[in-house]
Amino acid sequence: MKVFFKQKSVILKKKIMDLSQQEWAAQLEKDANAVLIDVRTEEECQEGIIPNAIHIDLYKGQGFIYKVEELDKSKNYYVYCKAGGRSAQACNIMNQLGIENTYNLLGGMMQWTGEVVSPDSL
Repeated sequence: MKVFFKQKSVILKKKIMDLSQQEWAAQLEKDANAVLIDVRTEEECQEGIIPNAIHIDLYKGQGFIYKVEELDKSKNYYVYCKAGGRSAQACNIMNQLGIENTYNLLGGMMQWTGEVVSPDSL
């Protein structure tokens, strides 16, 4: 008796790219198709945000998903939080929702040395 096993091949494409502070800033600067996403809480954003960032609080759960579903899937998304953990999680969710290009800022705002503005100034 011959037994055949169907081998299910799964190809996982790593769509999240964890970038160092320098890599993230350099790539963002030359990317004409870039969109910045801040996934911190409202309170954290009051401490300052990276200019032109869109605030979508990851802790809003389904609210976060609704906002992500409204985004243009053809854009490149540069995502950050306070330390880099939530933004990595947000990138995963965004990928699952069909956004292919997400870039996580390692170290988040805690290590950010670039420009920061008041959210009220936007």
